[in-house]
Amino acid sequence: MKSFLLDGERISFEEGETILQAAIRAGKYIPHLCFHPEFRPHGSCKLCTVKIAGRQSASCTRLAAEGLEVESETAELNAERLLLTQMLFVEGNHFCPSCEKSGDCQLQATAYHLGMTSAHFDHFYPNRPVDASHPEYLLDFNRCILCSLCVRASRDVDNKNVFALAGRGIATHLVVNARSGKLGDTDFAATDKAASVCPVGVILKKGKGFSVPIGSRTFDKKEIGEWVDTRLKERT
Repeated sequence: MKSFLLDGERISFEEGETILQAAIRAGKYIPHLCFHPEFRPHGSCKLCTVKIAGRQSASCTRLAAEGLEVESETAELNAERLLLTQMLFVEGNHFCPSCEKSGDCQLQATAYHLGMTSAHFDHFYPNRPVDASHPEYLLDFNRCILCSLCVRASRDVDNKNVFALAGRGIATHLVVNARSGKLGDTDFAATDKAASVCPVGVILKKGKGFSVPIGSRTFDKKEIGEWVDTRLKERT
């Protein structure tokens, strides 16, 4: 197999694999939020940015190539990832102590991994709705990080197009494709792939809140750099 260097370590790759896919298969963690092994890479969160020959590139979209020398675990790149993560927290309404996704949230776990101890910036406190119109699911738009995973899952796997992103720039937001804008007026179902891909706490199943106690949740047991690699490696 061909190979490239990731932080000085040789990583083998198969033809057509991206740097991130090859790293995951090798058990190497590169922070990411919008990547999912079942969907085409999107490159929207930029947390997986690496440096190649002095230039930055999203590792989820950059194809692996023989002889590349890739830097990921550097003070510079992790400082940028920390900044992006801090911005995601203040652009939405993320209050971890009261969130039922605490311990299962990829954003929270990534923040811990990067050493985030405060929001750093002033919170925007956007006015976002909560949609409880669906009989089985609740949508809390306050926590959306615009990863578009639910959009891609609904479109590419479920063939329903229940979700979409609307607006531009700082006004970009998640919407439901119904005349009313309510999830209850769509054919969204618990069996949909879109029901289980949200990395934060936007799409929540009703009646299941805090069923797993704090301290026994996914990232309470294992740090994200270990756990996510295992999960995604199994799926790739």
